[in-house]
Amino acid sequence: MPPQEPRLARRLAAILAADVAGYARLTGADESGTLRRLAAHRGTMDRMIGEHGGRIANTAGDSVLAEFPSVVDAVQCAVAVQDRLTAADGDTPEHRRLRFRIGVHLGDVVVSNGDLLGDAVNVSARLQALAEPGGVCISGTAYDYVRKALALTYADLGPQAVKNIDEPIRAYLVGPAPSEAAHPLPSSQSFRLLPLPDKPSVAVLPFANLGGDPEQEYLADGITDEIITALAKVRWFFVIAGSSSFTFKSRAIDVKQFGRELGVRYVLEGSVRRAGQRLRITGQLLEAETGSHLWADRYEGSMEDVFEFQDRITESVVGAIEPRLRVAEMERARRKRPDSLTAYDRFLRALSQFYLASRDGTAATLRLIEETIRLDPDYGPPYALGAQCHVYYITQGWTDDRERDRDEGERLAHAALERDRDDPTVLWMAGHALGFLTHDYETALALLDRSLTLNPNSASAYCFSAWSRCCAGFPEIAVPQVQAALRLSPVDRNIFMFQSALAVAYCMSGQHEKAVGWGQRAIQEQPRWTGSYRPLASSLAHLGRIEEATAAMKRLLEIDPAFSLDFIRRVYMPSTGRDIFMAGLKLAGSPG
Repeated sequence: MPPQEPRLARRLAAILAADVAGYARLTGADESGTLRRLAAHRGTMDRMIGEHGGRIANTAGDSVLAEFPSVVDAVQCAVAVQDRLTAADGDTPEHRRLRFRIGVHLGDVVVSNGDLLGDAVNVSARLQALAEPGGVCISGTAYDYVRKALALTYADLGPQAVKNIDEPIRAYLVGPAPSEAAHPLPSSQSFRLLPLPDKPSVAVLPFANLGGDPEQEYLADGITDEIITALAKVRWFFVIAGSSSFTFKSRAIDVKQFGRELGVRYVLEGSVRRAGQRLRITGQLLEAETGSHLWADRYEGSMEDVFEFQDRITESVVGAIEPRLRVAEMERARRKRPDSLTAYDRFLRALSQFYLASRDGTAATLRLIEETIRLDPDYGPPYALGAQCHVYYITQGWTDDRERDRDEGERLAHAALERDRDDPTVLWMAGHALGFLTHDYETALALLDRSLTLNPNSASAYCFSAWSRCCAGFPEIAVPQVQAALRLSPVDRNIFMFQSALAVAYCMSGQHEKAVGWGQRAIQEQPRWTGSYRPLASSLAHLGRIEEATAAMKRLLEIDPAFSLDFIRRVYMPSTGRDIFMAGLKLAGSPG
């Protein structure tokens, strides 16, 4: 009888894999210094692994593999190690810092002479590669154990296809606990170091309100938004959308971090101080990587001259970044101004309420719009914003009279276009509203395309164009448009609208795993936004996850009891994608 092969020693373990980011570059630039810092960092890491109950199994130069009997201990150790090593770097120049990436997975391992082998080891190594330098990435299996045990910040990356692993791995990026974090992480995009675009790129930090009166906050926000809009219409620029910039409002953050998180070369910051009708505005342009000043200016005057300063600061910024300033471009970038500053004041207040994306906020927006129109009936943007409010009333189930909201939204959209067909914001708001309300998608898409031609940096225009493409039966065009929106506004305050649009596009395209992932992200961001539940329920049903699909449909009907398949029939044009969408909703238990 042939001798039996020795039985492999297996056990369930939490695996921590760590590796130095850019090690070859660091040693090439300064070998002795890098080896010194590596020895110091490894000493800290090895000690902390032992303190958290772990055992180092494999080491190879700049990498470490350790096992822990508890996945909670492994993740806690990973986060603590990164925190300690970041503090140890202190004043070390950025380009010389030695940063580890860490991945953690829970799975079955094979033990051979003290070394760890098997798929669980490979998965942890692949997760490590998904982490950012100085960051931690864990598997979905690990997340299921630690999410309630550890009060950390988690960002869902969705299923990740990685090298030499057959099935996609669900991955989560992990950050410090919310009380310890420098700022909240609204989505996985917060962790990403975005590549610089191939043209001049700029982001505008929300201007600080120095007046001491919280009631004047909207004025500083409005001036910031106006400057972003003017810069965005310079077509050879890449400008981060205001919705992402405003997520950094009132946060302690330096321009280097701001530039890194948004992936831009230049940062504009400033302040606004108002006393009665007197106004003082300061602005300065900095290079994000170095923090060096390129331009600074200060304006003092009355509220009546605020538009003049907005134009001057925009021209100065463009001129500092791109000497080949073309006067025609700047003339085109100037918006049609309201005749009444009081009307403009009301409109800024309306915008601040609209961005809340809530029922009360939308109602307040409509009240302020009525006041704005009464003060300045020839100013186009308030009409377009009002049309968009009526779309929200219908899509979110906030109305008891859909026909009334449809008629009023259509009237306001046409009124906006009659007053200003060259304002990109008017075009995308009115275009999206008309498509949704009248189903004339040929006109709607033409308006949206013109908006993007006039302002190729509008994340909102890309997002709502994608929604309209889905409704018109073109989800394959919607996907790259939402991806463009996410790059232009990677930490958007209403990012759930982007995520739910992507979920719809993937659902209609039959890519149901992706649709579920994006739908779940959107719901995490905003649990009461109905547009996220519809693709989630449909795609879960298509995947055979009927119990989950039914639960998603139940939650949708709790938020919008009037929802039925008739809503999809009325809003979405006949197409293969609509059939797929509706079939899944029907399986999920949608009313007829």
